[in-house]
This record gives sequence, structure tokens and C-alpha cells, in this order.
Amino acid sequence: MDFELNYEIASTADFIYSRKFTRVALQFPDNLLKDSIRIVRALRAKLGSLRSSDGERGVDDKDIGLFVMADTTYGSCCVDEVGASHIDADCVIHYGHTCLSPTSTLPAFFVFGKASINTSNCIENLSKHALTNGKPILVLYGLEYAHAIPHIREAVKVASSSYGSGLKLEINFADVMCTVITPSKDHKSLCGPAGGCTRHTIGGLVWNIPDRKKMEEHLLFWIGSDNSAFANVVLTFNGCEIVRYDATEERLLTDVSQPLKILKRRYYLVEKAKDANIIGVLVGTLGVAGYLHMIHQMKELITKAGKKAYTLVMGKPNPAKLANFPECDVFINVSCAQTALLDSKEFLAPVITPFEAMLAFGRGTQWTGAYVMEFRDLMSSSPVEGSDQAEEARFSFLKGGYVEDVAQPETENGEEEKEGALALANAAEKALQLRDRSLDPIVKGTAKSGAEYFVSRSYHGLEMQCNSSSPEPYAIGRSGKASGYDDEKSKQEIQ
Repeated sequence: MDFELNYEIASTADFIYSRKFTRVALQFPDNLLKDSIRIVRALRAKLGSLRSSDGERGVDDKDIGLFVMADTTYGSCCVDEVGASHIDADCVIHYGHTCLSPTSTLPAFFVFGKASINTSNCIENLSKHALTNGKPILVLYGLEYAHAIPHIREAVKVASSSYGSGLKLEINFADVMCTVITPSKDHKSLCGPAGGCTRHTIGGLVWNIPDRKKMEEHLLFWIGSDNSAFANVVLTFNGCEIVRYDATEERLLTDVSQPLKILKRRYYLVEKAKDANIIGVLVGTLGVAGYLHMIHQMKELITKAGKKAYTLVMGKPNPAKLANFPECDVFINVSCAQTALLDSKEFLAPVITPFEAMLAFGRGTQWTGAYVMEFRDLMSSSPVEGSDQAEEARFSFLKGGYVEDVAQPETENGEEEKEGALALANAAEKALQLRDRSLDPIVKGTAKSGAEYFVSRSYHGLEMQCNSSSPEPYAIGRSGKASGYDDEKSKQEIQ
């Protein structure tokens, strides 16, 4: 496929030039970084031609700075507003796979790319499955295949009419939500559903279902690879029959039972989180709109459940980073839907999603089988409701008996409920009061605050003297080769 057509050079340059952006961040995933130089050159040439055709009225293309961003702060599917802020960017051009999560501060233009697909083979499999299944079909797809959907949609209409009036293929296609995102306080009002329909969105796709029908009545036909976007669809619509067309191998896969096994694992993590006392809230994004509201909602939920919370910002989480916080019994990952699920088998403590946290720490909540991946669907403007009872007994599957969850006592002056540094300091003073002392006999009965608990650790890093800005004392290690260090050679010479 043509290079400029694949990377939408013309439309990208028009977006930059028409809105008079002068500092543009180009965000690439690792697999597309090799094409970044060619893309910059092509954009430079196109911006120059736009200025020539526009006379002297537009922005000088020489004044437009194009900055290539790699190694994103968090997931590559989200707009990296943190990295873009380092260069004071006016906008972000996002290339490759994306979740199309709304941004907080910067406008973004998305270039999905155009993955190759055998449309005739895909149409044949889709039509054949529609005839044999009998259910209405909803076609979902990876955004890299969005360019082929209009042709597939038109071909399906032709194929449906060729069967005659006695047999009609009921096949509906989801639409791409948008290619340009402008920050807005109202993150759910992109477009309203038609009358008598329910609007559904997932992974940048949007579609309407008549109120008389349910999603469970549809067969979901996914076009794309088995990636995080597909896992998001499988978990969110786990009550639907799902098939996947692999465009790379040009074959239809009907067995998607393996992703559904994830639900059993997630249910186990929910039950394990119920027995946690100290919870770490991981900031998994600084760009997805509404993340700060969700963090505050999670902290309020944890406090109402009588537990303690730490807010941790560490970029992309991994086992080594989270191992620095062994006092946390469980972590909550607040991120976009496609990076929220972490395989925590290698972690010291399980990592759950905000939805799973609401199941674990909400009073009287039960898992009905429905699963919510998007944290914006969980956001509520009203405060989290707590239980009126001082104590509530529940059955712990891990401990094999009934346990009592003690409610968090209310503060006298309510200062901890205020936002800001003072509230965080007041919360830290009581951070570990509910820690199960039997799990840590070294500091049993001695830690009155989170700061004291950290001081009681055996390892403190480099010792900092109060009257000095440099770490002292320090030791000088050996020098030379391992086969014979310098100090060892001097001893041999003496002998």
C-alpha cells in the first residue's frame, strides 16, 4: 500500500495546518518507530505545499515543530500527554493501535493505519456464518481494518439482496467513533443514540441496538487479531457468542473459550482482595479524561470499607516496581480499558481493576457475571455509600470462615476529606493502623504512621545526613578485573 496513503499524510498535514498548531508531538508505538523519519519528511513536504497553495496567510511550515515521541509513559494505545507536555506540544498525532480514550488537555489526531485484509474471503466467511447461525450478527473490528469496512458493508448488502426476499441476512456494523478528539468536560456526549435505541461503545467503536433487543441475542463477529482490544470485547460481552476472523491467516476461529477463562481468574482475585487491609491505587494513566475523579472515588470506596489506601505513580507497572511496596495486599490499576488487565501471576500482590475493586470493597455487592472494563462507566458524581452497620460479617473463601469487616471511624473535624497536600499528610499518619500485625512481627505494635513503618525497614537506601546534601557514608568498591582485582594484585606483589 502507498506509504502516504497508509499514514494519511494529507489529512494529518491539513489537521495541523488548518488549526495553526506550531508544536506537534508525533507518538509512535515501538513497531512503527522505524517509519518515523519518512513520516516527518512527508509531513514537511505536504505542509510546505499547503502553505504555497494558501499564499502567505497560513502558518509558515518552517515554524512548525514536529517532535517524535517513543517509549510512552504508560500504554501506547493512549495519548501520551505527559510526554507531549515535555515539549509544550499543542497537539498529538497518534499512530497505530489505539483505544480512543478521551484526552484531558490536548487535542489528538489518530492515524490507525491500514492493515491488509482479503475482503472477499472475509465476506465469504461472514455470509456463510450468518446463514448457518440464524442470529443477528454485529461486526466489530480492530481499528486498523476500519478502511476496509465500507467495502465489506456494501458487499454484504449485495450478497443479502441476492438471496431473495425469503432470506435476509441481518448483519450490522459498528462505526468508528471519531478520528479527532478534543478535550471536553463531558466525556460521554460524543453523539446521542437514535430514538428507541441503546448506544454501545467499546474500543473506539460505536453502534446502536434497538431497545426491543438485547446484546446477548447477537453473535459478535470480530475482525482482527487476538489482542487487548479483542480481550476487552470478550470480557465486556461475555454473554454473547463470539467468533473471530483472523485477517492474517484468513481463517475463522470459533473457539474463544480461552479468553473466557480469564473471568474465573478475575473472580478469584476479587475474593482475595476482600481480605486485603492495605491497598495501593496505581495511577495507570495521566492522560485519559476522568482518571483523577476515579482515583478519588477508589480512595473513598477503600476508606468506607475500613481499609487504608496509598496512591502510587510509577509509570508502567511491573513486578520489580510493585515489589518495593510489600506492605500493600492488593493494587488497583486505574488505566484505560485495554491496559487495565495485568497478568499478576508474577506479582507479589494481585492487581485488580476499578470494577473489581467495587465488587470487593462495596458493601452488599455481588458479581452477576457482567463485567465493566471502562472506568468512566463507573464514575459517579455522588459519594460512595457506606454501610450503616458498624460491623458486617461475610464468608471468606480464602480463610474458610466468616470474618468481620470493621467500618472506618469518622474523623472529628473532617479535615481528611479535603483535597490537597494536608489531606494526604493526615491520611499518611494513620496509613497502617489496620495492618494485620501478625503478618509483620518486626514492627508489631510500633508503627503509628506510614512514615514510621517505612523507617522500620531493614533497608533504607543511601543514608542522608541532616547537615549534608550528599549521601554519607559511602564505601568504594573493588576495581579491576574479576580474575584479579587491583587490591589482590598488590597482595601478590608483596608476597
